[in-house]
Amino acid sequence: MNATQTSGNWQSLEATRDEGGPVAVQLDPQLMDILACPAEDHGPLRAEADADVLVCTVCGRRYPVEDGIPVLLLDRAIP
Repeated sequence: MNATQTSGNWQSLEATRDEGGPVAVQLDPQLMDILACPAEDHGPLRAEADADVLVCTVCGRRYPVEDGIPVLLLDRAIP
């Protein structure tokens, strides 16, 4: 992996995820593979179509993505 891949690919207009299809915000697929819900279930997250949020596949909490950065704080979760 080179520096361009790690530092410059937080958002991409052409990228899609297998689980959720096209979304309003795109995160690097390698980042999505390691992100998890901060709640005690630590479920995987998926990008929600047409919204700048990541959704826990276990508990359903929704986390905002602001300026291309996931805000994975329980107190900022959208129930």
